[in-house]
Amino acid sequence: MNLQYIILLAPPILLALTFHEFSHGWIAYKLGDPTAKQAGRLSMNPLVHLDPIGTLMIFLVRFGWAKPVPVNPRYFKEPKRDMLLVSIAGPGANMLLAFASGLLLRTFHAGSFNFLPENILQPIYIMIKFSLQINLALAIFNLLPVPPLDGSKILYGILPPQYEYIYEYLERYGPFVLMGLILFGMLTRISILGAFIYPFVNFFSRLFGGA
Repeated sequence: MNLQYIILLAPPILLALTFHEFSHGWIAYKLGDPTAKQAGRLSMNPLVHLDPIGTLMIFLVRFGWAKPVPVNPRYFKEPKRDMLLVSIAGPGANMLLAFASGLLLRTFHAGSFNFLPENILQPIYIMIKFSLQINLALAIFNLLPVPPLDGSKILYGILPPQYEYIYEYLERYGPFVLMGLILFGMLTRISILGAFIYPFVNFFSRLFGGA
C-alpha cells in the first residue's frame, strides 16, 4: 500500500465512517435520546468517531467499522422500534453516499468534467469511485445480522417476541464469530465475508455508477 493510494483512499473512508456514526446519533437524538450529543458524538468531525482497528480494516480489506455512537433506549417512546430506526440509519447513510457517488461517476462518464486538467480529473475520479465502493461495502457489512453490527439490532427489531432468544444467542457469540472470520480472511487470503459482501458491492456499483 503506497502513499498515493492512502491519500486517495483516506477522504472517502473518513466521510463514510463519520456520516455513518453521525446518522445513528442524529436519528437517536430526533427520537429523544441526547446521549450521543452529550458525549460529543453528534458531530461530523472524523476524529470523534474513528476506531483504530476498524479503520485499518477498511484500508486493508475495504470493510470495517467506526467507534459505535452511544445510544440509550430508555429515552425512546418505543424502544424496540426506535432502536430499529437508529440501527438502519447508519447503513442507510452509506447507501445515500454511495448513490450520490454513483451519480457523480455517471457525470464523469458523460464527460461533464473533461474541462479539468488530467492531473486533477483523475485523482477526483478515483476518490469518487473509492467512495462508491467503500460506502457500499460499509453498508452491506453492517447489515450482517451479527453483533455488534447494525444488522443484529435490525434483526432484533423485526423478531417477534417469542424469537428474541435468537438475538441473545447471537449477542453472546457473534463478536467472536465475526472476529474469527476477519482473522481467517487475513491469514488465509480467503475472505468468507468478502465472498458475501462483494457481489452486492459490484451489483450496486453498476446500478448506481453505470459501467
